[in-house]
Amino acid sequence: MDHSRQSSSGAGADNALWRPTRRRLTDTLLVALAPITVCSLALGGLTTWVGTGKAGGPARIAVTNGRVLLPYGETTETAAFFDIANTGDVDDRLVEVTSSGAGGDIALSRHRMVGSGAATREEVASAAVRAGGELSMSPQDLDVTLRAGADWQEGDLVPFTLRFEDSEPVKALAVVVRPGDLVNTPS
Repeated sequence: MDHSRQSSSGAGADNALWRPTRRRLTDTLLVALAPITVCSLALGGLTTWVGTGKAGGPARIAVTNGRVLLPYGETTETAAFFDIANTGDVDDRLVEVTSSGAGGDIALSRHRMVGSGAATREEVASAAVRAGGELSMSPQDLDVTLRAGADWQEGDLVPFTLRFEDSEPVKALAVVVRPGDLVNTPS
């Protein structure tokens, strides 16, 4: 057997240099571009998320200056007011207020002037507490409507729990004040 022919056609072909062709280069480029494209899209999405304020630290809620009006006359319906600060990086919403010291239903309400010095009360489902902002309840805007306890006296402390959409519930005390003293309560 003549081995010289075999070696020139079989072994010599295996030792030939690999040459890049247009198709091989295109396939290699496409394989390399797939992860780069996915990473670029992810980075763009994260940049947009951070830019719109959806990233960062959570809402940090503090509730201060709780006041509840001592009802007068025959009525037992009254209102409570709180100052709510959000020192966090994202918005939150006040969604519910409860109290073991009050009777009946408790609701978030917004008051609107309707002319001739009259106002209407409208229940609201929630109230925004913006990141880095403060929500100060008042008789002219947002408050908590509730039924007063039968034995409330000026200076009593009434416990409340304020619940938020994203933050943990916050327990707060509101001091019972006469309606005329509402603006004179300390923070």
